[in-house]
Amino acid sequence: MKCVFLILAALGLSFAGEGSTYDHFRLPTALRPQSYDVRILTQLENPDDFHFNGTVKIQIEVLQNTHNITLHSKDLTIDDTEITLSQIGGEETTENCITSTAVNPTHDFYILNTCKELLAGQFYELSLPFSAKLQDQLAGYYRSSYVNTVANETRWISVTQFEPAAARLAFPCFDEPGYKASFAITLGYHKKYTGLSNMPVNETRPHESIPDYVWTSFEESLPMSTYLVAYSLNDFSHKPSTLPNGTLFRTWARPNAIDQCDYAAELGPKVLKYYEELFGIKFPLPKVDQIAVPDFSAGAMENWGLVTFAESTLLYSPEYSSQEAKQETANIVAHELAHQWFGNLVTMKWWTDLWLNEGFATYVASLCVEDIHPQWRTLQLESMSNLLTIFRKDSLESSHPISRPIEMTSQISESFDEISYQKGSSVIRMMHLFLGEEAFRTGLKSYLEKYTYKNAEQDNLWESLTQAAHKTGSLPKDYNIKTIMDSWTLQTGYPVINVTRDYTSRTAKLSQERYLLNTDVSRAHKGCWWVPLSYTNQEEKDFNNTAPKEWMECTETGESVPKTIHDLPGPDQWVIFNNQLSAPYKVNYDAQNWKLLIETLNSEDYHSIHVVNRAQLIDDVLYFAWTGEQDYEIALQVISYLERERELLPWKSAFDNLQFVSGILRQTPNFRFFKNFTRRLITPIYEHLNGINDTVASEEQQDKTILKAIVADWACSFEVSDCVTQALSFYRSWRSEANPDEVNPVPLGIRGVVYCTAIKHGCDEDWDFLWTRYQKANVATEKQIILDSLGCSQEVWVLQRYLERNFDGMGDIRKQDSTSVFQAIADSEVGFLLAKKYLMDNVDSISKFYHPQSESMSELLPPLSEQIFTQRDYDEFMNFMASSKDQLKDIEQTISQSLETMLINVQWKERNYERFTRAISKHF
Repeated sequence: MKCVFLILAALGLSFAGEGSTYDHFRLPTALRPQSYDVRILTQLENPDDFHFNGTVKIQIEVLQNTHNITLHSKDLTIDDTEITLSQIGGEETTENCITSTAVNPTHDFYILNTCKELLAGQFYELSLPFSAKLQDQLAGYYRSSYVNTVANETRWISVTQFEPAAARLAFPCFDEPGYKASFAITLGYHKKYTGLSNMPVNETRPHESIPDYVWTSFEESLPMSTYLVAYSLNDFSHKPSTLPNGTLFRTWARPNAIDQCDYAAELGPKVLKYYEELFGIKFPLPKVDQIAVPDFSAGAMENWGLVTFAESTLLYSPEYSSQEAKQETANIVAHELAHQWFGNLVTMKWWTDLWLNEGFATYVASLCVEDIHPQWRTLQLESMSNLLTIFRKDSLESSHPISRPIEMTSQISESFDEISYQKGSSVIRMMHLFLGEEAFRTGLKSYLEKYTYKNAEQDNLWESLTQAAHKTGSLPKDYNIKTIMDSWTLQTGYPVINVTRDYTSRTAKLSQERYLLNTDVSRAHKGCWWVPLSYTNQEEKDFNNTAPKEWMECTETGESVPKTIHDLPGPDQWVIFNNQLSAPYKVNYDAQNWKLLIETLNSEDYHSIHVVNRAQLIDDVLYFAWTGEQDYEIALQVISYLERERELLPWKSAFDNLQFVSGILRQTPNFRFFKNFTRRLITPIYEHLNGINDTVASEEQQDKTILKAIVADWACSFEVSDCVTQALSFYRSWRSEANPDEVNPVPLGIRGVVYCTAIKHGCDEDWDFLWTRYQKANVATEKQIILDSLGCSQEVWVLQRYLERNFDGMGDIRKQDSTSVFQAIADSEVGFLLAKKYLMDNVDSISKFYHPQSESMSELLPPLSEQIFTQRDYDEFMNFMASSKDQLKDIEQTISQSLETMLINVQWKERNYERFTRAISKHF
């Protein structure tokens, strides 16, 4: 036998053997791992030779007779002369052996053919040695660094990121979520580091042969999937927290950022306590570590007992981070700790049901933050933001179902998108509202208890919830959750409910169809949804009743059952469906009902319509105007009431919609009309908020803080009142400070607006000053704001230099931040053309820059596609994507959605450009 270097797999080399003909993307089902013993020695001291090597011992149960073992391994060197295999579990160990090995590079398979047949019901231990370079690719087991400012030197750490399929980069394993097993991790490293893993330390002892090195072993874990295994070597400091149940809770960061851990260290235990009460199940591990990693592309990762975060998502500084950043930290900590139950304790069988992890974590995190910080009123904002996101994304024909078939490993990463997270959360919220609190909690507890340490599918959850709903009486006995929820999770898109009232008989006929932005696609027979219908009218105004009064139903063949609503008010009163947007659907009314709604909105009684439903009406009517189902005259009559509006949600709804129109119009001669329209629309709210002259400091007015920032952003962009003047004055004051890195007079909540405005209207020295602040900043959220603002320049050469600096891989911009830098440049008028050309000219080098995390390329396309609106540019981009298939091969979904977005813009320009211009000229 000879050494097998799996790295040769990239060249298409394999070795003969019985298992080499197996070519399905899923592992064979003949074997099941029971436990792993992983020993890894890591060398971090020599920057010229970062590497790790180790041995994994896997205890395997045989479910069917087989002559081979197929598992995952990628970019690992395995010396097959050192592989051992033996039968265990009897009175004595019986040796087996490996006759040959093979690799399948398409599926990352490493296949071992055995000397003797492995027999069903028997147990075997497989031992595999492995080694690899410790790369900086932000996936698998990789290295990260930070600068120790006291010693002025670079310090290296190591950390893992295995979700969805990167444990195979760290050690050979059965790298699918359905193969749960226990893990005993042992780390070898220089004694100056701290070793962390999922479980508490068992013991630390000197290495047997390498001076100053130690072995640290950790307690054996509970059964879990490979993607949740985690370990890190670092020289970080930590903040301990106190939990009444004795769970050890620590928050880790580089030493010069440890003071930014206070909020997360205080929050984490409160979050755990909330979930223990919500789910009725105690947190099962003896400890939780949460750690802020300098180089981390995933945002955050819920590894069981060792939760990893990007610095910007975990660390919070009262002096440098905004209230919005604090809220984001709360949401993300709550999201990741929710996974400790939903995802870790009970895990989806396969990535098809990723949404069970992410949708639930997103939704219950919003409940958790609302419970801990009720003064923030974030639940409404979070729910509304999720719906605004999915109403856009899921109106594309190229969207996908929440529960989506995964037919190759490369498709898994594309499922970590708005549909799994925000739409998943929205349909769970809908279900919570129609089930009621008791049935929802009882069903969840039953599901988690039944599948603890196991894998489940969405049908298992539906069964538990149906039983709870029937028991509490919150759902009719002839309804079941599966029928209702499958209509939302197994088909793409969402419905628009068309409401046509008969004012004489006081009834309304309701019909449904899938809502699509692409007007070239027929909507006929485009699905049917079980829709919970809540509604109210002008007299009762019962918006707080979100329970369904009626249901829109579907036949067994998927046809919508005709629906008539009775006992509606007379012709002088409006009706509104979908109280507080309790379900993800749009509503279009007949002309008279819209007229009645417009009359109320444009009166002093506008607030008699619930704030969420005011936001809903704005969003719906602007969508219908975009696709031609409503006239822009009607849409503008609706949004003209905003001159009176003082709440966040309606303004967010309006700005989110107008942003898409603005991206097109600013490249056209008629932009001046839109500019005048926007100025007139937002001047009253800008003046009401006292411009940018002061900020709302109280946490009790969190929504006002966010509103002020959004209004300021638009006001300075459209040069409303004194916005630009005041922003430049703030920036000049900052530049004149003797120590600008310690003293910053720019109010926290509007720093992004001020920085961007100053760079847009400033000189080269203004840009260089802000770049220097970025280099010296110690708070990740501040660094992020600065990077985004540097993209606001109008100087071609400055932006071109910034693009090149962004992708050189050697400078001050971390790889994880490069996509947001590109987006910031592409978002500006001048930067859009430069970013588009840069991507087209350098797609090959950019693809190599992100390898092997090619999914990062998908983040570069949306800011471009949202601004392309001519047939010529559409054709050019389509040809570019066709000729760049190799570089864009793993982001087919994003390509389809980007092309469709461009096509939708082309349609809007041809159909609505003149109409919209006439309408805004008339109204404003």
